[in-house]
Amino acid sequence: MQWVSLGDYIEQCDERNSKGKYGEEDVKGIATSKQLIETKANLEGVSLSSYKIVNPNEFTFVPDTSRRGDKMSLAFNNFGKACIVSSISCVFRIKDPLVLLPDYLYLWFCRPEFDRYARFNSWGSAREAFSYEDMERVQIPLPDIDEQRKIVSVWKGLRDLKVQNEVIAEPLFELCQSYLKQLKEEYEPTEIGPYIEEVNEKNAQDNIHDVMGLNVNKEFREPQSRVDKTKLQNYKILRNNQFAYVPTTDTWRCLAVALSKFEKDIVVSPIYVTFKIRDEGKLVPEYLYVWLKQKETDRWARYNSWGSARENLNFEDLCRFEIPIPSPEKQRAIVNIYNCAKEAKDIANKTDQLIKDICPALMRQVIGEAS
Repeated sequence: MQWVSLGDYIEQCDERNSKGKYGEEDVKGIATSKQLIETKANLEGVSLSSYKIVNPNEFTFVPDTSRRGDKMSLAFNNFGKACIVSSISCVFRIKDPLVLLPDYLYLWFCRPEFDRYARFNSWGSAREAFSYEDMERVQIPLPDIDEQRKIVSVWKGLRDLKVQNEVIAEPLFELCQSYLKQLKEEYEPTEIGPYIEEVNEKNAQDNIHDVMGLNVNKEFREPQSRVDKTKLQNYKILRNNQFAYVPTTDTWRCLAVALSKFEKDIVVSPIYVTFKIRDEGKLVPEYLYVWLKQKETDRWARYNSWGSARENLNFEDLCRFEIPIPSPEKQRAIVNIYNCAKEAKDIANKTDQLIKDICPALMRQVIGEAS
């Protein structure tokens, strides 16, 4: 395996939209996540004739690197159809895809090390730029085409898994929302107060040391603040199927709430409000959680929060929250749909993180073999 200069394998493209073949719906932005995205630019009155065409299997990047958080805006058109980008962008393609696979080169660009390289090799005064000539000087390890295909197949397998689960999740979430809307029409809204009760069980024996915090996604997470795990007597115990929420709603502009599905007991901050369902045969905990996760609930919580320095939603206020309460069978049916959608979405998110981790690892292996 050898290290080669990228300039020997790529060529610049400068095909313009001069005939007006592509319109506003074809304009794409170039993200630092190395993807083509919907443009955020205001295109009203803007002529698109000078915009550059990016054909399938071509690359494009923004030379300006000084205002993008030490990352380079670069993308690979693997959509199967052409798009257009701003005239300030650079567009290039690989001369011979049987020698250098476009997907292999794309994986090289996705590495954090390439962002650092591009920033270090950017030049300018008011703005620093990484030009096409700089791109030509990039050195890459070039294994044989079969080895490139093996590396790319791993990435494509993970990417396809991510896309497949995203495709599964979206209609299921939409179906769940449709059922919730239908329930609002079929059932009178009922205050949840008679169905829930506050829990204030302290960790007085200091025998539980698994501490969890909450986030804006309404999930438990590792606490971000420093916690002395030898002094947790004042923390609240949270058991399976019990809820916890942050009463202060003006910090995150939402109701940060989560349902414990941990197999073991945990403890949460003493400032959290903890509660449970009185009779799970009448109100299924997961069903209430689905309602608490709605955006409308965040707006309701903010409107019903009170205070001066900080606005709080206390437990008495939460008890006045209204939801339709059908039979437990209907509640569980909606929960099952939601859980299927969430599982698919979680797989997609985990796969996306795995892609971010494994692609640099694959490239490090190639670099090691080329050294």
